[in-house]
Amino acid sequence: MQAATLSDVNYGIQAPAQPVLAARHFTILLSVTRRGARLARLLTERQLVEWEAESEPALQVVAELAANAVFHGRVPGRDFRLTLRLDEVGVLRVEVTDARGDRHPRIKDPVGDGEESGRGLLLVAAYADGWGVVDGPGPGCKTVWAEVRPDRGRT
Repeated sequence: MQAATLSDVNYGIQAPAQPVLAARHFTILLSVTRRGARLARLLTERQLVEWEAESEPALQVVAELAANAVFHGRVPGRDFRLTLRLDEVGVLRVEVTDARGDRHPRIKDPVGDGEESGRGLLLVAAYADGWGVVDGPGPGCKTVWAEVRPDRGRT
């Protein structure tokens, strides 16, 4: 008689019908330069491919928030931080933290003042399901966040 191996024994454990996804997290410090903003978008694209997540709306959001950190959140010698969190149901939270906590972003009236700046947040609002700004995590810092659902780009 041959001894049973673990693979031969049925313990009554059923595999779940759907794979269980753990929340995923990615964070990086980037220079407050145009190159840092481009790198934020490229790294996001690679990370979303690795996670097999929807990308186009998220890439637009990251591009705008990183550009804002570079052009409006710059403090010499300080970097900005990009954080991506993908939850179990596929909602992506994008966070960009910069060192200008005294300058909170706001959407400007598109026909009001004729300025070229301030329209990036209109794109964030269009591509994201929600966005906002919070103080911190350190003194003088702020984090601008946006959340994108996985079905955001579909009609």
